Amino acid sequence: MAASRLTTNDWLGGDRLFSPLGFEPGYDYPLLVWLPDHTGSEPFDLGRTMKRVSLRNFVAVEPAADGDPSDHDAREQAVWRAIDRVRDRIAIHPDRIYLVGQAAGGSAAFRIACRHPQAFGGVVSLGGPFPLDEGLFSRLFEVRRLPMLLCCNASHSVAAAHHTDRTLRLFHAAGASLAMRIYPGRKHCSKAILGDVNRWLMDEICGASVPMRPACAR
Repeated sequence: MAASRLTTNDWLGGDRLFSPLGFEPGYDYPLLVWLPDHTGSEPFDLGRTMKRVSLRNFVAVEPAADGDPSDHDAREQAVWRAIDRVRDRIAIHPDRIYLVGQAAGGSAAFRIACRHPQAFGGVVSLGGPFPLDEGLFSRLFEVRRLPMLLCCNASHSVAAAHHTDRTLRLFHAAGASLAMRIYPGRKHCSKAILGDVNRWLMDEICGASVPMRPACAR
């Protein structure tokens, strides 16, 4: 059985790819598109992170960090390029592409997913606040169908708690779906948080109408 591996081949154009343990070329894998926080101090290691999420369930890609991380349009284009490159080489289920972001990357994941809700199976933010003042619910019917998960740290400031309260009120008023989980500590990519991310994703995948292979029961 083949081992999981982290790839930086020329065809990836600077993106980083994680292939799952026991990779099966004929199987349409879910794809996780990881958006780290390039402005923060918490380092991001795609291989180590995916080992904490799951060694078997997903293909994952980290788009190359080119240019200014605050350039929202450039980051979105990097996401589309990474998805296209992976799908050119690997069988990916078209309805199981998920954005997962860390801190500022989590906010970017919310932003991109709400702009293009039909393109993603869901979005996960690890400590990244929802961009409240950007009018991201213009496609409300599609956004209501988009599963979202926000993982927060209990040690955040009063201002962060106020922002979270506003976010919950917005989602409630719009009838949109947002699951929120609160954790002790300050790390966004702890083993406990990433284990919960795996369970949340697999609940979404296994609850879909298209049958999954038995691995989803792990």
